[in-house]
Amino acid sequence: MHAVHVAAPDEADAVAALVNAAFLVESFFKRGNRTTPEEIRRMMHSGEFLVMGDRPGAPDACVYARIDGSRGFFGMLSVGPGQQGRGLGRALIAAVEARAAAAGCDTMEIHVVNLREELPALYRRLGYTETGTLPFPDEEEITRPCHFIVMTKELAGVRPPA
Repeated sequence: MHAVHVAAPDEADAVAALVNAAFLVESFFKRGNRTTPEEIRRMMHSGEFLVMGDRPGAPDACVYARIDGSRGFFGMLSVGPGQQGRGLGRALIAAVEARAAAAGCDTMEIHVVNLREELPALYRRLGYTETGTLPFPDEEEITRPCHFIVMTKELAGVRPPA
């Protein structure tokens, strides 16, 4: 059973290691690691990381989430390479959506890089639609042109956690 909890600052090293392992798939266009423990700790001030795992200090999956008024946002959805294909990512998305709905959000948003061609279809199956684009923020870290696709989902009907 994979329990979900909000990561504490002392888990930032483990969360960063998980994110970096999961995002190795992006090395075909991005230089270096996806994040650092320091960035994870900074992000914890504006939002939270939900973490799944059975072993303390060794998360199997995580996702960053924040609330901006009536809009929820999630990103850095990461599932450890040895844990993929077991539904952990979908479970975390459902948890993030439920937390956002409970906080009064009516819309959820994610940004996916256009070079990850499999992602828009995945999120479409989960009810997200493409609503715009944004520039990739770290041009010095990329080896080929890319941008973010903004995808949103209306949260009407998403049940808050019991």
